[in-house]
Amino acid sequence: MLFFTAFFLSISLIAQNTIKLTGKVLNEKNEPLSGVSIKIIDGGGTTTDNEGRFSLNLATGKKYDLEFTAVGYNAKPVSEVEVISGQLNELNIVLEVKSQTADNVLVTASRSSARKETVNAIIAFQKNTNTVASVISAESIRRSPDKNTGEVLKRTPGASIQEGKFIIIRGLADRYNQAMLNGILLTSTEPDRKTFSFDLIPAAMIDNIIINKAFVPELPGEWAGGLIQVNTKDIPSKNFFNVQLGTSINSKTVGKTFYKDKGGKLDWLGIDDGIRGFPTGYTTKYQFGNFDKAQKAAIGKGMRNAWVAEATDVPVNISFQANGGFSGEVFGKKVGANFGITYSRTSRYLKLLNRKNNIVGLSLDTIENDFNDDRYLQEVSAGALGSVTVQLNPSNKISLKSIINVNTANQVTFRNGSDINRNETLLTGTEFRFKQNTFFTSQLTGEHTLAKSLRLKWYGAFNILDGYIPDQRRILYSRATPQDPFTAIIANSLSQQSGSRIFQSLSDYIYTGGADLTYNFNWLDQKQTLKGGYMMQVKDRLFDAILFANYLPTDNLTLRQLTPDKIFAPENFGDGSINSNQFAFDAIIDRTYRYMANTILNAGYLQMDNQFTKNLRVVWGLRVENYDQLVGSVKKWDTRHTYSKVTDFLPGVNATLKLNAKTNLRLSGSQTVIRPELRELAPLNLYDFELNASVQGNPNLKRTKILNTDLRYELYPRAGEMFTLGVFYKHFDKPIEQLLNEGVGGSSTFIFENPESATAYGAEFEFRKKLDFAAGLKNFTLQANASYIYSRVKDEGFDVDRTLQGQSPYVLNLGLLYDVENIGFSSTLLYNRVGERIYLVGDKTLGADDPNIFEAPRSLLDLQFSKKLIKNKAELKLSISDILNQKQYFYQNLGTTKESFQVGVDASRFNRVYGTTYSITFNYSL
Repeated sequence: MLFFTAFFLSISLIAQNTIKLTGKVLNEKNEPLSGVSIKIIDGGGTTTDNEGRFSLNLATGKKYDLEFTAVGYNAKPVSEVEVISGQLNELNIVLEVKSQTADNVLVTASRSSARKETVNAIIAFQKNTNTVASVISAESIRRSPDKNTGEVLKRTPGASIQEGKFIIIRGLADRYNQAMLNGILLTSTEPDRKTFSFDLIPAAMIDNIIINKAFVPELPGEWAGGLIQVNTKDIPSKNFFNVQLGTSINSKTVGKTFYKDKGGKLDWLGIDDGIRGFPTGYTTKYQFGNFDKAQKAAIGKGMRNAWVAEATDVPVNISFQANGGFSGEVFGKKVGANFGITYSRTSRYLKLLNRKNNIVGLSLDTIENDFNDDRYLQEVSAGALGSVTVQLNPSNKISLKSIINVNTANQVTFRNGSDINRNETLLTGTEFRFKQNTFFTSQLTGEHTLAKSLRLKWYGAFNILDGYIPDQRRILYSRATPQDPFTAIIANSLSQQSGSRIFQSLSDYIYTGGADLTYNFNWLDQKQTLKGGYMMQVKDRLFDAILFANYLPTDNLTLRQLTPDKIFAPENFGDGSINSNQFAFDAIIDRTYRYMANTILNAGYLQMDNQFTKNLRVVWGLRVENYDQLVGSVKKWDTRHTYSKVTDFLPGVNATLKLNAKTNLRLSGSQTVIRPELRELAPLNLYDFELNASVQGNPNLKRTKILNTDLRYELYPRAGEMFTLGVFYKHFDKPIEQLLNEGVGGSSTFIFENPESATAYGAEFEFRKKLDFAAGLKNFTLQANASYIYSRVKDEGFDVDRTLQGQSPYVLNLGLLYDVENIGFSSTLLYNRVGERIYLVGDKTLGADDPNIFEAPRSLLDLQFSKKLIKNKAELKLSISDILNQKQYFYQNLGTTKESFQVGVDASRFNRVYGTTYSITFNYSL
């Protein structure tokens, strides 16, 4: 019903040839300004409400001059404002107080419908925020070829992305970062690591992203690199409906056969329809454990015989987005709603090298495993967003926002190579893996003005993360020489490596609630703010892995030489008796394959925002967080049981000195904390096919406490331009790192440990400059950011003196923007490069001497062209991603102690080739 309402209202407005221009007016503290007068020079106007919002109905085909005025602030004229049918017409403004020298120059909005001024407001937000932060606007997102939040984030200062979705800020691994959605704290989305998978949130759903790099007490205290605040679209500026269609190809898939798992009818939505589910007769682990061998073999016999990938032509990559919204009045109350759906399906082919090297000193002794993997990956993302906001009156607002996203990776991996641990055995094998992640959040928030100087904000949220990996299958064959037939590696014991069928499920239920109270008052002839708040978050997790394996009680070489499509056929199963030479079926039993967890976070804070003089602002206060955590089992006698309860006092202070109207100097200091993730504490041990190793938790891990300091110089020469230069220092008490203990075959294990301490310090800069000082460059804008970071982990007990895991010594982002607004053409060239970093830490405990595995630098170059069509109602985009298509190397140092990669000298551990992607999208607005 909302869809049709928005559609017909949109058509109605277009027919009337009047379009609504909306926006928001803020002061230099990023606070909304009410009562601001917006005057149309030719006549007419309006004022802002208590939230600083305004709207004007303007005729199309005409340019307007506006003036924004408010008591105590410099007037701001904006010329040549034009509303355009089929576009979102927004104008966001920041006013400066009269006591400061200001750039009171004429701002030209022109045919962009004030798009530039809105981008300027985002930069002004960064200038006036109460802490060190970077901001990504919706306009910046629109101009990049990025499809999801993870890809967007890699463009920001000091940020990079690992594995396409895990954020690294200032070179610090993903575990040191935290995520918020619309101001509400999120938790980890991965069962095996402490991180938020940002590819869950499509870029089209984002309004802006704020990356805080310095802590203030009003923010959650569990981070050290960055706090990423993702804000989704709110009340629409006008009634609208638009549709976007796109397709793409990858250079690695063109002209190739594509392989995929035989799935069900809903695979196209990223949802398993049950075809990969448990077989008939299976109910629970307990009941299965009570079955006799014949009953278990019968269940194995009844499982689908799906050990061969289906060969097809490369599926067409497609993407689809539809967004709509409306604003109006219902029962005399202002109501706005926004909705959107998004869908994409992408098929990729990856050529992977996977080795295990035996390194003695600084020389390669032998290559123990040498695997060449061909991975065929189909990724599906389907999501929907809906929000409704009711303005009860100018002082009270309630909003409900919900997001659901299904993100699925369906992959087939063919492995070929050799394994010296099997007497120079030649190997071939296949893994089928369908990983379905469902993310849902529903958030209810309210903002109320209780008195002239007193505001209340409250919020409640319910999140679900449901991870499901059904019927993950692995089979390996070997032969001693090329003349021998391949024989399946199936023994008389149960194994995860070959002949296994694994089911995993992860369910997180997260309940969050809290409130903030803000009181404004005058002191020292300046405006001051006192803010306090409380938050509670409860998280319940249940993880369960059910591991089955086919095995032979008595060896049968004839069966083991059958091809994958025949080997596990129903007729090849026996009664499971000890003398049977036909296949039997059983579960790999271990209580650690299942664990529960519960955490309760209670947090309160008190914060002062003091404007001591017109040029000196200090935000300071204290946050107290009490964390109650239970992992493994509720029973104390259970070996899986781990319990802790600790209270942390987290002070923070941020001082901003305005050297003049264009320049800030910021100094900050704080204490934050990083707690072990649930998976890192759980005794769960699961085998990873790609890394040929298992992951083992450590119940004895301690939390990490971090001391943070920042100093930053900021220059904002004129609207839309900026230059920042900063330095930072961090000290880590008991950092948490993941170590790789290399063993024979699949016995290698990832473990988690607490080195004694670590430090990290560095410098970063960012600038955005219009190149209109030269006539031939007037349509160009250059933006760049770079970071240099030095870190060290030292611990005599672990015998380590090296960089932090995941830390890069440098991060570089460059962007060249070109706009010709009068013809609706724009282009963007983007470059990204991240320095070498430790991907896997070699274990040096208990006498081990496993070398670190580094990730070599890799340059990324992306290009996008955009052209407006059909009276600006349509837009055509052409994007080329990863133009350079450089190979990604993971290596171990040889011949030198230098960490930088040397081609032809260092030993490759993993290699990845991703290919170049060409995409085209067409967007049409009604």
